[in-house]
Amino acid sequence: MQIRKHIALPMMALALSSGVVWAEAPLVAERADVTLPLANQLLQATLAACHAEGRTGVAAVVDRGGNLVALQRDDNVGPHNTLAAQRKAFTALSTKTATGLLAERARTTPDAANLNTVAELLLLGGGVPLKVGDQVIGAIGVAGAGGAQFDEGCALKAIANVLPTK
Repeated sequence: MQIRKHIALPMMALALSSGVVWAEAPLVAERADVTLPLANQLLQATLAACHAEGRTGVAAVVDRGGNLVALQRDDNVGPHNTLAAQRKAFTALSTKTATGLLAERARTTPDAANLNTVAELLLLGGGVPLKVGDQVIGAIGVAGAGGAQFDEGCALKAIANVLPTK
């Protein structure tokens, strides 16, 4: 005990005299996240945006942990698009970047070219992070709407209409 007292007292004095204040981090984090009702609203708005353009598709929403929250697929969309939508959402969440931009960076920036080697990422446009303030709370991925620009366009219209901006 005597040794600990000799070490602890000088450490406390140093901390107090240096102006450093250590605050204990909370044991339980409170973070915004995607709920099932929000995911369903985003999916309905996404497919409605695609339908307004005469297109069909599949859309998936993942939460901030990358877990699938909800998925909706039009009847005539190829089955591979279901997995693609989910992977686009995961990629957008994981990188906090729209997948179209990420794909462009991988094509044009030597430092980002290795992203193509990460099996979990899908570098095709159509994945968009979902943000509330500066926090990424999840992501949406769209596939099968006829190309990356259409996939991403449907997602962006839905986000603009549904997701709170604050």
